[in-house]
Amino acid sequence: MYEATFRIGDAGGLAALTADTDARVELWCNDHCDLLSVTGGDESTLARLESRVGVRESVERDGQVVVVTERCLREAGTTVDEYLERHGCLLVPPLRYVDGATVCRLLALDSADLSACFRDLVDDGVRVTVDQKRSAGTVTPGSPLGVDELLPDLTARQRAAFVTAYEQGYYEIPRQTSTEAIAEVLGVERRTAEEHLRRAENKLAAVLVAHL
Repeated sequence: MYEATFRIGDAGGLAALTADTDARVELWCNDHCDLLSVTGGDESTLARLESRVGVRESVERDGQVVVVTERCLREAGTTVDEYLERHGCLLVPPLRYVDGATVCRLLALDSADLSACFRDLVDDGVRVTVDQKRSAGTVTPGSPLGVDELLPDLTARQRAAFVTAYEQGYYEIPRQTSTEAIAEVLGVERRTAEEHLRRAENKLAAVLVAHL
């Protein structure tokens, strides 16, 4: 399986609610109604959301609002729906709306299908970029009630360097080990261990920063 994350600009709809704000909206479609998770933003964001989609129920916790809408918001289709069907790609929920754009996680059995889907979007004038594309052994859907970003795709060496650093106390205060000691455990040169560790940290930080 192969996974890609497409970011579609000028998407309108729920994406418009997140333009020029720190609001983030996530959508789980349930045909007759939808489940939305809203973080960031302010009271005006929620007011605009309620007037636009209709709110049946809502619950707030730690700055996050989970909303059940009055109707399905995808009944008219999304920008990518017809392209997914054309190329045999699947949408992994949730749909995300952030910075005025729609972010979609797509899945396909052949990486060529994802590439063809992207090319068709571009050819039809859709403003789309690829945030990430990778081979996916498993797929983890998000949860509307917690942090749900899929962990980054670390290489075996990056994973080993990070796990070893953690287990050896590299991230404790004060530090209980050094990169030289980590390199010795891994059986590599210090500079090699440091490079694997920095790359792993960079990938993990890129995922976590979206939730801060």
